[in-house]
Amino acid sequence: MKKLNELIELAQSRDKKKIAVAYAVDHHTLEAVSAAVELGFVEAILVGDRHEITKVAKEHNIDITNFIIQEEPTDVRCVERAVELVKTGQADILMKGMVSSDKYMRGILHKEKGLVPAGAILSHVTMLEVATYNKLLILSDVAVVPHPDLKQKIKMVGYLAATAHNIGVTNPKIALVGPSEQVLASIPSSFDAAIIAKMWDRGQITGAIVDGPLSLDTAIDKESVEIKKLVSPVAGDADCLLFPNLDSANVFFKTATKLAGAKMAAMVVGASAPCVLTSRGDNIESKLFSIALAAVSVK
Repeated sequence: MKKLNELIELAQSRDKKKIAVAYAVDHHTLEAVSAAVELGFVEAILVGDRHEITKVAKEHNIDITNFIIQEEPTDVRCVERAVELVKTGQADILMKGMVSSDKYMRGILHKEKGLVPAGAILSHVTMLEVATYNKLLILSDVAVVPHPDLKQKIKMVGYLAATAHNIGVTNPKIALVGPSEQVLASIPSSFDAAIIAKMWDRGQITGAIVDGPLSLDTAIDKESVEIKKLVSPVAGDADCLLFPNLDSANVFFKTATKLAGAKMAAMVVGASAPCVLTSRGDNIESKLFSIALAAVSVK
C-alpha cells in the first residue's frame, strides 16, 4: 500500500465491524465515525451525553441516525461502558472520543473489567503516508511504552509484523532504528537491536525480515545504503520502524506529520481488540484512517 485511502477500500471489502466510542461528544470524532458508517465498513455505538451528542451533530450537519447512542454522564463512565461493550462481544473495536488518554488507557488496563489478556504487553502502532517514501510506513511506539526493554521490543516486532500482515504485506521488512548502523558499546539500544536481529537470523522470530541497528537514513534511503556500502536485507526499503524509545519515536512521528505533511492512522495493540488512540486534537481524516486500520485488524 502507498496511500492510507487504500485502508478504507480494504475495510470496505471485509465484513462490517462494530465500534464503541467512549465519550463521543466532539465534532471531529463524530464526523470521522459518521464517515466510516456512511462508507459502510462500521456500525457505531456512541457512549456519552445524548443531549451533547445531538447538539454537536446538529451544529456540524452530522446525521444522528448513523449512530446508536448509549447514555453515560461522565467521561470515565463512558470509557467503562465502551470497554464493556467490547469485552462482552457487542463491539469489535474501541475508540477514544473527547476523553484524556490516561483515563482511556486505565479503562483498557483495568485488571478485572479491561481488555488486556494475562501476560500481554500493550503497545502503540502508527501508520504513516509520507509523500517522499514509496509505501506506507509502520512505526512503534510513539505513545504507550516509554522505555521498552528487550522483551517488550521483541513483542513490538511481532505487533509491527502483524499490522503489516493485516494490510497485505506478507513478509515485512522491520528496521530496528538507532543513531548508527554500527553496534556501539556507548549506545545500549544497539545491543537490543543486535540481539533481536540475531534472533531473527536464527529463526526465533518469524513472519518478517528483521535487521538492526540501522540508522534512520540507512533504514529508508537506498542512496545512503549504497554510499555506506551496507549489506542488509532491510536497509533502504523498510516497511516498519521500531524505535529504541518513545522519545525518539514521538519526535520522528511529529516531525513527519507537522513538518513533512505525513498523513497518519494509529491504534493500541496487544489488547483483546483493536483500540483506536488518536489525540483529541487530531483531524477528522486521521481519525477516519485510524478507524479503518482498526477495522482491518479485527481478528
